[in-house]
Amino acid sequence: MKFLVFLACLAVATASVVPSMPAGKAVPVKDMPRAGKIDGRITNGYPAYEGKVPYIVGLSFNDGTHWCSGSIIGHTWVLTAAHCTNTANHVLIYFGASFRHEAQYTHWVSRSDMIQHPDWNDFLNNDIALIRIPHVDFWSLVNKVELPSYNDRYNSFSGWWAVASGWGLTDNNSGMSNYLNCVDVQIMDNNDCRNYYGGNYVTDNTICINTDGGRSSCSGDSGGPLVLHEGNRIVGIVSFGSGEGCTAGRPAGFTRVTGYLDWIRDHTGISY
Repeated sequence: MKFLVFLACLAVATASVVPSMPAGKAVPVKDMPRAGKIDGRITNGYPAYEGKVPYIVGLSFNDGTHWCSGSIIGHTWVLTAAHCTNTANHVLIYFGASFRHEAQYTHWVSRSDMIQHPDWNDFLNNDIALIRIPHVDFWSLVNKVELPSYNDRYNSFSGWWAVASGWGLTDNNSGMSNYLNCVDVQIMDNNDCRNYYGGNYVTDNTICINTDGGRSSCSGDSGGPLVLHEGNRIVGIVSFGSGEGCTAGRPAGFTRVTGYLDWIRDHTGISY
C-alpha cells in the first residue's frame, strides 16, 4: 500500500469556487484512485531547486512498506499525518534529499518515538502525528519550517497562496519521479469544501485547497507540508482527497495545523 506525495511549487493564475453538490467520498490520499500502479503523483508542478524546501523529509515506514512525507518543526521533531504512523513499527527518515533516496543523511526511529493524536478516526479527523528524532543541526539543505502563531488560530487563510511539496509522478503517463517537486495552490473556503465532502470530513480543523487543472495529490506520500507563501508557515498536513480520483478537480483536504498548536506545544515545547 502506498502513500501520497503532494509535490509543488508552480504559481497558478486563479482558482474558482467548487460548486455545491452532494457530499462526496473522502479517502486517505494513499487510497485515491489512480491509473496503473504508481507510488505518487503531482501535476503542473516543477522541480524544486536544492534548498527550496529544506524542511521536508521523506519517511520510509516498516522497511519500505509505505512512504510518506513530513516536516521538520524543531531540532528533534518532525510533523506528519496520523494515517502514516498508524500501522508503523519503525521509520527511516531522509533529510535534505532532492532525489528521494539520496539524502544528506538518514535516521532510524522506532514506534516508541511516534506520537499519534489519540482522537484520529476513520473520518480522518485529527490526522496529525509527531516523530521524535535525534538532534539535527540546521543549514541550507536541512532546516525547520515555522509553525503558525497563536494569533493565527482563527484565520481561515481562505484565498491565501501556499506551496505543497513532495516526491511523485508528474503526469498520468510518466513513471515515478524520484526528484522533489513543488506546486503553488490556493486555499479555499471551508464551506465550499464541506459542500462536497460533508461535515464529517471537513471540520473546523480541516483546511482545503482548490485543485482546478488537476493540481492535486494522489497515492504516494501523505503527511507532506502545505506552507504559506507569506511567512513560510506550515498551515496544513496532507490528509485526504476525493474518491473520484486524483484529477477530478475536487478539493484536497489537509489537517489544519492551527487547530493543534496546544497539542504540539504540550508534546514538543514548541510554540510561537
